[in-house]
Formats: sequence, structure tokens, C-alpha cells
Amino acid sequence: MDEMNLFSFCDFPEDIQLFILSFLSPREIANFACTSKRFVSLCNSDGKLWYTICERRWGSKTQIKKWGDGKISYRLLYKTLNEWENLIGFWRRSGQPMVNDSSPLLIFFEWGPSYLSGSRVSPSRNGTYNVSKSPFLWMSLSSDGEIVNFLQLNGEIKLWDDFVKCCQLGFIEDLVSVNVNFMGSFHVLVEENYANYYRELGKSVFGRSPSSMDLNSRGDDSDGSSGECLVTEMYMQFANRISPVGDRAWRRQRRKEKERLGKRRWEPEHFVKIMDCSPTPSRPLQGLWKGIYDDISLDFYLVAYDTGGIICRRVGDLSSGSAAPVFWTSNTTFIESPLSPEEEYIYDSRIHHHSLTVANHTHCQCPSTMVSHIMHINSSYDLVIRDSAGTFANPRQGEGRIWHYRNGTFGFGFFWDNFIIDLKHMVLDGCLLDTVEV
Repeated sequence: MDEMNLFSFCDFPEDIQLFILSFLSPREIANFACTSKRFVSLCNSDGKLWYTICERRWGSKTQIKKWGDGKISYRLLYKTLNEWENLIGFWRRSGQPMVNDSSPLLIFFEWGPSYLSGSRVSPSRNGTYNVSKSPFLWMSLSSDGEIVNFLQLNGEIKLWDDFVKCCQLGFIEDLVSVNVNFMGSFHVLVEENYANYYRELGKSVFGRSPSSMDLNSRGDDSDGSSGECLVTEMYMQFANRISPVGDRAWRRQRRKEKERLGKRRWEPEHFVKIMDCSPTPSRPLQGLWKGIYDDISLDFYLVAYDTGGIICRRVGDLSSGSAAPVFWTSNTTFIESPLSPEEEYIYDSRIHHHSLTVANHTHCQCPSTMVSHIMHINSSYDLVIRDSAGTFANPRQGEGRIWHYRNGTFGFGFFWDNFIIDLKHMVLDGCLLDTVEV
């Protein structure tokens, strides 16, 4: 082979080299930098390599140069966005709701120009497929590279591109500084930020601020609340040992703790990520769906595939401890069209639940030619209703069908009523559909 046609990596122009390196992981870049002194400066080039990596990965979703007012390192930005990217999508509030708490259970995280925003998502109450979206949590970086997380208690402010600067200058009132702590990959805890309180506590015990210890650490320990409590205990024990008035310091600290709890504006909330929010070719019913129930109210449904088959639950039942599914089946096999005359009659004789706008402009029944597959299902009633002898009461009342349509959506209905609930997608290409800003 002609040696003139052999090229090494060094022979490529720098922009080509940066483009190639941008596909590597940080660990791979570090390993590559060890191969030659010539590549050390190239791999450490923040404004070139690390900007290229961030732009290639997130440039279509957010404006890389706007983060941190354009004054932070792109290596730090990569580390932050790489961690926060797991937030994108749907989360549901975990645990029993508090008394008189009507907050929506679903949270939807999405990219903003220079921040991540979390919005509460709830069904509309006007008989349409519209989804109410109320932004309440913003996550970004300050120009100093510090994480800035704020939430709005009533969720009624709009999203400004420069909201971080507005918050720092005090232009936006009634915001609460919070920590978003990752407890594994699929569980986060949102709690009020008490870092300032612990700094004041350090001053009262030692006469100085505990600046030598990072109370808002960004290390591997994602549970910020446990770290802060540990630091507080350390201060407390140390003060009691070296101070002749340690007992008084302890009582003073307890009094301050009670005052802090009395001023707390945000109760900690746990959120669990909803995986597999969208259907796939092998799992066409999977994901989050929305459908009109009883012709007037919109409801959210979560359909999941597991080892036992397919199960569908209302999202509102997930936190209430209800074990009754809307429908389930252990046989995931579809029956292909053309349908038998009996199955066509079962479908054609039922009324479709539609939104008021759809019902006013279209016929209430979809033609059977739109159905591509059907599936046999059961409702929850034959699982939980028993007669006095302990046997299932009329188990056939729980039988029903799923009608899978050619456009990828589906509807379901049971033999004990005369209706079909047609479901629609909630998200498409990562975007929330039919949203109405609150």
C-alpha cells in the first residue's frame, strides 16, 4: 500500500479531531490524553472540545452558551447536564398525599433555553383532551457555577430565559430555594434548601461560618439531607466537648431547629420516574395515555408490560394504594384482522367516549375498518368481587376487548357496559401534547 495514503490522527485538521473526540465519553477522553503530550492540551480545551461535546449532545434541546450566563466551564456544564438528563420525562409523586392536598401526581421535566423545568401535569376538566401544565420547578447554574434550584409554590409565574439572574437580583418573589437530591436513578427527593441555616448554626457555635466544609456538596452522595444532618451532629458533638457551656449551645441549637421547622415553606416530596412512557413496536399498548371517561372527564392511564402480561391502572390510583387495575390480561397475543362477524358486532354496537369538541364535529363511532387488531382483556371486578361462598361472582362480567387502531392508538371496553374508551397519546417525540398553560 502506498505510504502516502496512510494518515494518522495527527494529520487531521483540529476541527476534525475535535469532532471525532466529541463522540467519546469523559473516561475515554482521559485515556486518550495519556497517549501523547500533544493531545493533553487538545483534550483539556474547554472552549473547543468540551463545548463541542455539549453542543453535539444537547445543542438541539437547549442553548449551551446561555447556561451560567456563558461564564462557566463547559466541562462543569457537561457534568451537570449529564446528571440532569435523567430527569427528562414523566415522574409521579410517591407516598400518601397529605390531607386536603389536591396537587397533581404527575411531573413532567423538559429542557429550557438555559434551565430544566418541572411542570405539574393534570387532566383538564372541560370535557376535552387538553392537559393542564403548571411550571413550578426550575434548575440551572449561576455564573459562578453553583446549582440554582427554585420552585414556585403556586406555580403561576412564567418562564424567563434569564430567571437565574432575576432570582439573584430579587426580581421574582415568593420563590423557595430547594435541593433536588438523586436517590438512585429513578427516585428524587425535592426538599427545601437549609444550607444558609446550617451556616448560621456554625457561626453561633464556633463564631465563624463553616466554609471549609461544603454543605451543598456535589459529590457522589446524592442524599443531601442526610449529609446536612451528619454535619450538624458533628458540630453539635464537637461543641459539647470543647465548650464549657455546651449544654446551653445544645439547647440554643434545638431552639433554632424548631424555629427553622416553623418557617418551612415546602414539605419534602418524593418522586419516582415513570419508565417506558411511550409505545414501541413490540409493546404497542405501553406508556401513558389519556381518555375521556363517562363522556365528561379526562383521565390518565398507565399501561405496563410485565412477566404476568399487560396491566392498566389509572394514574390517580397509583398513590392511593388501590390494587384494582382498569384492565389486565395474561395473554398478550393480538387477534389479527379481518375480524369475525361476532367481533365486528361487539365493536360496532358500542358508543365511543369522545371529548365534547370531537363529538360535536364527528360521528361518535369509529368505523371498524380502522381496527387492525383486537385483544381479550379482563377488568378488575372479577378479581375482587366474590359471593358468600367465596367464589367469583359472575366472572364473565369482567370480560372485554382492546381494539388497536391503525394510527397506533387503541380503545377498550367491557361486556357489562355499552361503551368504548378511546385513548390518545400524551407525548410525541418527547413533547407533551394538547397542553394548556396554567
